[in-house]
Amino acid sequence: MQRVALAPRQPIPISLIFLAAFVIHSPLLLMKLPLKSYDANFHIFFASHYIQHWFDPWNPKWYAGFSQTTYPPLPQQWLALISRFTGLDMAYMVVQFIAILLLSLGVFRFAQLWVDRRAASLAALASVFLGAECFLVYSAGQLSTTFAAPLYLNALPYLYEWVRRTNWRSLLKGTVLSVAAAAAHHATLLFGSLLFALPVLVLAFIDRKDGKPVSIPGFSFRSLLAVLLVGAGIAVVLLPFWIALIHYPVTQTPIPHPSRANYILSPFWGVNYFIVPYGAMIFALPFILWRGSSTARLRPLLLGFWLAFLLGLGGTTPLGRLLLGRAFEVLTMERFSYWASLLALPFVGLLAEELIDRFRMRAIAGLTLAAGLTCALAVAWATYRPADAVDFNVDSVAAWLNRDGHDRYRYITLGFGNKISRLSVLTDASSVDGEWNSGRMLPELTEHGAGALTSSKYFGKSGLDALSAILQHSDHYGLKWVFLRDPYYEPLLVFAGWRRVDDLENRTIAVWGKDDVPPATPLNAPQMPPPWQGLMWGTMPIGSSILALLLVLIPDRKLVEQRIPQTSSADEDLVLGRVAS
Repeated sequence: MQRVALAPRQPIPISLIFLAAFVIHSPLLLMKLPLKSYDANFHIFFASHYIQHWFDPWNPKWYAGFSQTTYPPLPQQWLALISRFTGLDMAYMVVQFIAILLLSLGVFRFAQLWVDRRAASLAALASVFLGAECFLVYSAGQLSTTFAAPLYLNALPYLYEWVRRTNWRSLLKGTVLSVAAAAAHHATLLFGSLLFALPVLVLAFIDRKDGKPVSIPGFSFRSLLAVLLVGAGIAVVLLPFWIALIHYPVTQTPIPHPSRANYILSPFWGVNYFIVPYGAMIFALPFILWRGSSTARLRPLLLGFWLAFLLGLGGTTPLGRLLLGRAFEVLTMERFSYWASLLALPFVGLLAEELIDRFRMRAIAGLTLAAGLTCALAVAWATYRPADAVDFNVDSVAAWLNRDGHDRYRYITLGFGNKISRLSVLTDASSVDGEWNSGRMLPELTEHGAGALTSSKYFGKSGLDALSAILQHSDHYGLKWVFLRDPYYEPLLVFAGWRRVDDLENRTIAVWGKDDVPPATPLNAPQMPPPWQGLMWGTMPIGSSILALLLVLIPDRKLVEQRIPQTSSADEDLVLGRVAS
């Protein structure tokens, strides 16, 4: 009997991966589930300022005035532009969905550096169900992190092509994409980019799969040139950010965060920051360690993953404090778990490929179940333990502030949680509180290790000391109103000389005032950016992303010709030729 040769199994078309992302995430985004996450309203607040003052990053609504140049603006600026057509809430969902699609494409292209196309497509499909991605989108609300990382993943294959083959177009595209990623998030630039770039740089040096070894002088020259170009681009595009960071570094007392806890001694936070983000990927850890250590080409990727994985454990190990120093007290560690998950995806794709080849439909069923449960766990956790757990309406508070000249004075809220960002979007009144800790300069806040005043009691003595200091200096800041939802603070207000003046929302929100407080006046803050910085801030970051979009849409025919023999799917040829070339 004649034996029929089986055709090699094909990679999953990228269009099907995008379709899977649409099916999984679009219903959740249309339900506006991320609005209950920790930071979503923070990003919406920043975007609301760009809508009204695109070229003026000085925002008077928090901390009696602060500069938004302290936070890279790209996702918020796109959010502001799209909101012209959809409104702010839906614009957030659109930008977040674009980031999810970019992640699938970025993982596909990044994974191809390490594994074959079929395993890379499986890794890209796994990114749709990634627990860490779902955790950041639906629970943490870290739009900037989930927007920046995909841009770096898409940039690195271009830089690899440059170092390996001296392709100038690849250098240009990789540089512009890297600059756009830096314009999206500073922490990903300063920490995450190294975890991705260094393994790729090592791979470009040791790789022999194309039979063309790289000379040390050529490798050194091309690597140095890429670093200089990317560094120069980032320095120019984010110049106002660097000026603010150098002149006004973050020297405030560190604020506690549960992601830095010991997850063994604090099992709840272990579930929140380890079990939920990794999900079924935990069962792949032995394979990642074994295959990564036994395969020379995968060892740089393993080392990058392992470092990010250990840093993501927070205070469970001493590594974070040893490597990051003071930055450990400023950063939140869940972003390292996210980066570790992305670095692990090529291994996951390789494992899935081998399981499917061996067990066929049983493996497909098991992998589908594992991926679905991982995604479902992260989404369910965001619903079961939402960051914005208290559901109430702040419209009446905003309406109260916007009438009868009440907005001539500053205010704070107590017991509002993450609703303070939503309130700030709805009113023109200014507050001495806020949610962007690195942007605040008021000494009453920076001298105490506490976050937002509205949640003072959760920071213990430090939080109450900061609140007391602000209340005592209310005359200086024009602070006349306190909106109270938590009776816990009533004795402190009475002792500081405040009295109840009104009630809102069926007496669930009390308005407290203080007599003889002068109207608020703008503070003569030295950190206020000059007009030329506002002009740069309104043109360079958004311009870098538009330039990156235009450049990646221009196909590199040489690279397309190199990839055509490896591909039999017309759909993948189209995507790789027009988008990922």
